[in-house]
Formats: sequence, structure tokens, C-alpha cells
Amino acid sequence: MSEQGWHDFLAAEAVEGWVILHGGATAVFRLGSLREAASLAQALSEAPGIESSGVMLTLADDRLTVRLSRDVWQLESRHIELARTISAVAQSVGAEPDRASVQEVQVAIAAKPDAINIGFWRAVLGYLPMADDNAVDPLGHGSTVWMQELDSAKTLRHAMHIDVSVAREHVNARLEAALAAGGRIVDESHAPSHWTLADPSGNRVCICAWPDGSAQTSSEGAA
Repeated sequence: MSEQGWHDFLAAEAVEGWVILHGGATAVFRLGSLREAASLAQALSEAPGIESSGVMLTLADDRLTVRLSRDVWQLESRHIELARTISAVAQSVGAEPDRASVQEVQVAIAAKPDAINIGFWRAVLGYLPMADDNAVDPLGHGSTVWMQELDSAKTLRHAMHIDVSVAREHVNARLEAALAAGGRIVDESHAPSHWTLADPSGNRVCICAWPDGSAQTSSEGAA
């Protein structure tokens, strides 16, 4: 696995409605009703290449969310063609992609190298491994949990933080909304890749444009 897959996806044509989140490529298609969303899901299930591809569909009253993978590092060239196929089917029934609604929330658990135990979190949550350092909900509903390895010499100040991944053009609006609601920026040294905020009690969250927007070379969470 490498960064090449999601870099290629970002550079590809005819996938403009898709957002690259921490979990990979995701699109939300707006429709008029749950019936229409279900009808689109049925049409997608019959489209070439969808069966056994790992695609996840989530229905709601007025939308259908489509995820091509559970991890950004799993994106491959085949996912570009899948995205194009899905977008074409959605367009044929009048479903519009809504990048503003696309987001993903992950939970980062910090630990020193000798104290990392992702197996505990998989067991207690009933989650499955996706990579060596994370755990995912097999139903696709709950937030992914990942282990943030700290330098052994670094003081453990915050054992957990939240990562919120959004479309690159909507990260500033999300940041402004969080600040207006009483949050404060505690670290912007990684901007515009991500900003670390805190609520009045000091609980931390990272609002991330990466990987949909600005690239970075280190792990995405830095709270």
C-alpha cells in the first residue's frame, strides 16, 4: 500500500463528486426520497464491477452514501473506474453528488510504543482489523479507531482525540463553525493539512483537509 493510489484518484477525471477521506473515496448522492435512494442502490448493485468490490452503501431518507474502501491506503487504480461507473449510474437517475455532506470521524488513541494494544480495542468494540494499527466496525457504521504511537520521551497529555476528515473546500467552513461554537485552535502548525482544536474543557479534535486536499508526510493526527 502507498500514497500513489489516492494521489492518482485526486488527479483523475470524471470523479469530481468524490472526496478522499481517511477511509478512502466517498460520495454522497442527493435524491428525493428513501425510495429513490433504495432504487439507486439497486441499480448500483447491478452495475459492472460492483459485486464483491468492497463497496459499501448507506441509505438515508434523501441520500445514498457510497464508500469505495475503508482505508485511504487501500485505494487502487480500479477504484477510479468504480467511481466513474457509480457516478454515471447516479447521473442517469438525476442524483447529484453533495461534497459538503461527505465526512468521516475517526478516534485516535495515543500510547507509548510499549503500551500500544489495538487488540484490546478490537475486542471491546467487536471491531475487525483493517491495518496493523487500526480497528473498523464490520457493519460500517461506527468510527474507525487507530493507534497513535507517541515518542517514548514525549509526555502523554491527551490519551484520545477525534479526527474529522472533510472535503478540502469545506474545511474552512467547518473550522469557522467550531470556533464560533466555543472552540479554540491549539495547533495550526500543520495547516492547511489539518488544525487541532480544543473545547473549553481541553478535549481535542483535528479538522482535516488531508487527504482530499493538502498532502502531508506524517500521520494525520497530531493532537
